[in-house]
Amino acid sequence: MASEQEIIKMVNEVFVESFEIDKAKLAPEANIFNDLGLDSLDIVDLVVALQKKFAVTIRDDERVRNIRTLGDLQQFILTIKKEIGK
Repeated sequence: MASEQEIIKMVNEVFVESFEIDKAKLAPEANIFNDLGLDSLDIVDLVVALQKKFAVTIRDDERVRNIRTLGDLQQFILTIKKEIGK
């Protein structure tokens, strides 16, 4: 299983590759909508990209509704990967 740092790096790569967001903006406290500029349509693409990159299902997970920042998203993916690893 990937380390916590590897997973965070992979989450950040999705933002760079899929949305051409500057790596310098990818701070854990960055708000996905306000700071990174994603909109509701981008979120669909984000979910698809994350599901492909991590081989997980995100769409039906209720915890997604609480994600506001990049750090929230990174922790969510880490939690999912730990659950799968069990």
